[in-house]
Amino acid sequence: MVQIPRWKVIASLVVIAFGFLYSAPNVIGASGQAWVEEHLPGWMPHKTVNLGLDLQGGSHLLLSVDVDVVLKERAGTLEDSARKELRGERLGYKRIGVIPNGVRVTLRDLEDGDAVRKILSNLEDGLDVTVDGDKVEAVFTEEYLEQTKDQVIGQSIEIVRRRIDETGTNEPVIQRQGEDRILVQLPGVDDPARVKDLLGKTAKMTFHLVDQDAGIDARNTGSTWVVPYVDEPMRTLALKRKEELSGDALTNAQYAQDQTGQSAVSFRFNNTGTKKFCDLSRENVGRLFAIVLDKEIISAPVIREPICGGNGQISGNFSIKEANDLALLLRAGALPAPLTIIEERTVGPSLGADSVAAGKVASMIGLVAVLVFMAVMYGLFGAFASIALFVNVALIFALLSGLQATLTLPGIAGIVLTIGMAVDANVLIFERIREEIRNGRSAIASIDAGYSRAMSTIIDSNLTTLIAAIILFSFGTGPIKGFAVTLAIGIVTSFFSAIVVTRLMVVGWLHNKKPTTLPV
Repeated sequence: MVQIPRWKVIASLVVIAFGFLYSAPNVIGASGQAWVEEHLPGWMPHKTVNLGLDLQGGSHLLLSVDVDVVLKERAGTLEDSARKELRGERLGYKRIGVIPNGVRVTLRDLEDGDAVRKILSNLEDGLDVTVDGDKVEAVFTEEYLEQTKDQVIGQSIEIVRRRIDETGTNEPVIQRQGEDRILVQLPGVDDPARVKDLLGKTAKMTFHLVDQDAGIDARNTGSTWVVPYVDEPMRTLALKRKEELSGDALTNAQYAQDQTGQSAVSFRFNNTGTKKFCDLSRENVGRLFAIVLDKEIISAPVIREPICGGNGQISGNFSIKEANDLALLLRAGALPAPLTIIEERTVGPSLGADSVAAGKVASMIGLVAVLVFMAVMYGLFGAFASIALFVNVALIFALLSGLQATLTLPGIAGIVLTIGMAVDANVLIFERIREEIRNGRSAIASIDAGYSRAMSTIIDSNLTTLIAAIILFSFGTGPIKGFAVTLAIGIVTSFFSAIVVTRLMVVGWLHNKKPTTLPV
């Protein structure tokens, strides 16, 4: 153990050098980082540890996904399809309507039960069709419901991520929590109200023709839909319920200005949407064409001429911010289901700064206490362990920076705990060396025995702690994961610093001084 191959020495020194190099951006600050980026090559390390919500302030939102709305829409679509198929097959019925998670057909003739059951079974996969007297029910299976829930929540998370990314928020945390909830953490957000407004809108845009046959007192019917204007809720317009186009056909949306210089939103359709819009505008020149967003009319222009270029523009009483936000929503896409904010917490930057300061103080107190203890208890060897401790801290921040991990307050707690644990292996080794010296062995033999015989104990203790960290990361959420990450990284780096770095210094001192007694 007192002979270290040259390649191991070189490899260890390279790791140490890279540790200090990659952790340096966290120490030099913003001004030093700007100097590095300006004067040093681009391959030089520049990544820093990202501060979490509790350290730099920001917003914490817990959103609930209303999956029932999607199921009701699908049940409504199922009803329309069933009605159309039954009429096509000339099968009479007393009534047809939506029931929870499905549809029910009340038969006029009991002999039509099998035929109706067959038609309903072929409407969509994932239906459980039963016949009970004069009633035929088609209900979504449990497997279909679970699959739909997972699909809707997955799509919602993706849309939320797109909307957040469009706002320029750095390192947001967006993840599923529980059955039907989405956790959103936005570090450093300075306008949480705008983010909440963006996330609260479904942004489902549809295009409808105005129902010219409806009168002034028009009401909602199977074919007519009375919709209010977004800026004048008391003013309504009767539209054809059937949508001619949807926002799914859009490929882009940007802020623009109309011919009068007012804020507007320009958009572009995909190839399919371009053809549909061209045919629709050609066939309905002179008619009102309503653009509906989340069940409100945002614009209802008159079609002056066929529009076949695939481009369009939404104008209205928009401010610049409103037009930009509308364009953002359209680019990101519509949410498959409404989102409701059920929990909200805001952490101010001053509170986050206090947490960072407290974390620094705690780390420094822990570091100084460990340094003093090691110096008092083990003298020169304690100084070697203290130097290795600084290497350990540098390696922790180098790995956190390289992984672009987010450091939270529990993460700082994990680092403080690691500082204490980092010298644990050295304590075991040094105590074993002392025991060998008391048994009358030479300096070299004592050091060799200390490192070799304490190794199994060190591996066992670090391995058990690492297993606990992995379990915490696997089953924990948010802050618990942050603690587990820093703890696991600290275990790996402390093992390296204790076994490799300290031994390099001890062996180097031993070969240089060739002592007869050991200062431990």
